[in-house]
Amino acid sequence: MSKASRDFQIFVKPTGPLCNLGCHYCYYLDKKKLFSGDESLRMPDDILENYISQHLRACPDPEVLFSWHGGEPTLLGVDYFRKIVALQQKHKTLKQHIINGMQTNGTLLNEEWCRFLKAENFTVGISMDGPPEMHDLYRVTRENKPTHEKTLRGLSLLQKHGIGNEILCVVNADNVRYPVKVYRYFKQIGAQFLTFLPLVEPQPGTASGVTSRSVTPQAWGDFLCAIFDEWLERDIGKIKVQIFEEAVRPAFGQEHTLCIFRQTCGDVPVIEHNGDFYSCDHYVDAQHCPGNIQTTPLVDLLESPAQRAFGLAKMTSLPGYCRVCSVRDMCNGECPKNRFITTPDGEQGLNYLCAGYKKFFTHCRPFVNQIAELWQKQAGHTLKPAAPAVNIGRNDPCPCGSGKKYKKCCMNQTPPD
Repeated sequence: MSKASRDFQIFVKPTGPLCNLGCHYCYYLDKKKLFSGDESLRMPDDILENYISQHLRACPDPEVLFSWHGGEPTLLGVDYFRKIVALQQKHKTLKQHIINGMQTNGTLLNEEWCRFLKAENFTVGISMDGPPEMHDLYRVTRENKPTHEKTLRGLSLLQKHGIGNEILCVVNADNVRYPVKVYRYFKQIGAQFLTFLPLVEPQPGTASGVTSRSVTPQAWGDFLCAIFDEWLERDIGKIKVQIFEEAVRPAFGQEHTLCIFRQTCGDVPVIEHNGDFYSCDHYVDAQHCPGNIQTTPLVDLLESPAQRAFGLAKMTSLPGYCRVCSVRDMCNGECPKNRFITTPDGEQGLNYLCAGYKKFFTHCRPFVNQIAELWQKQAGHTLKPAAPAVNIGRNDPCPCGSGKKYKKCCMNQTPPD
């Protein structure tokens, strides 16, 4: 099997859309309708091994990332993940180094889970929306019971065992009103890595409306600006906030690590429990399923014309209003799933959150330029600010002029804390 032409990350759904919770805004629970009612949603052993071996063979780098998602992956139990690790060791080459990540609601974590996760060096993303009154508004059990206490217990166990973790906070119409309170709460419970994900739910039956629990663009921008100012004053170098790190990357000639801000997408597909391959976690539907890894090699699906076209469409469909935007390099139109409003001049395809992102990226740009200038002086490099980093491939010459490949030079360098 040939290698993929570029790095990729796959969201694997070994238990499909099954979850022990019934979060009101979850977009994945209704994916059950894609599968027959009597079908087991547990990835069978043969498909699991086939996927792991194909992923290892297709990965172009010696560092291989596996991302276990759901639904809720911990429903499968620790022994299932022991099997995963054993299969990885069976099929990896001597030069390959495996990194496992898991996204979980945290409610089922216990001592046994954490001993395993620590021993196997997993990193864990845990979903939490803030203090109890905010978290429990939407993150509830199927019986509509609160979950914050159990989620916090899971996070505390991860911290106790020294397991690398990151909090993923869905920002909705309620908690968006309290940015500093949300941020300080996470700081209080010992969070060191934070990701904020805006809730945008299109209103069924409308062309450009959203549900009442969705964030507004203005509130989203205000939320990010308020947390940025708090972080800049008190916590720079102590707490990492993903969107702040993404905002800095273009000024250093670096490609965005987060797919929503890249110029093109399609490098973060999904593999469901039955081996079906989908173009993206937000496009798990019949129209975006070019095949199944049981019948078509994973590398062929990654390199397929359909997947290439899906990824390229993000750039080619970008409205003219965005192409001349002063912060385009930081945003690149964000996720295509949110591009359903019109530009001021009437062109279709503007991101619903455009005004919020533009406010935040404009707000933080003076800081970004300042540290970029400082870093350039210290490192002895002369990078072009706001370079179109996404056009730089890993094996292309570094834009700093060193003569080295980008991956061996500035790609992995980060600004000083």
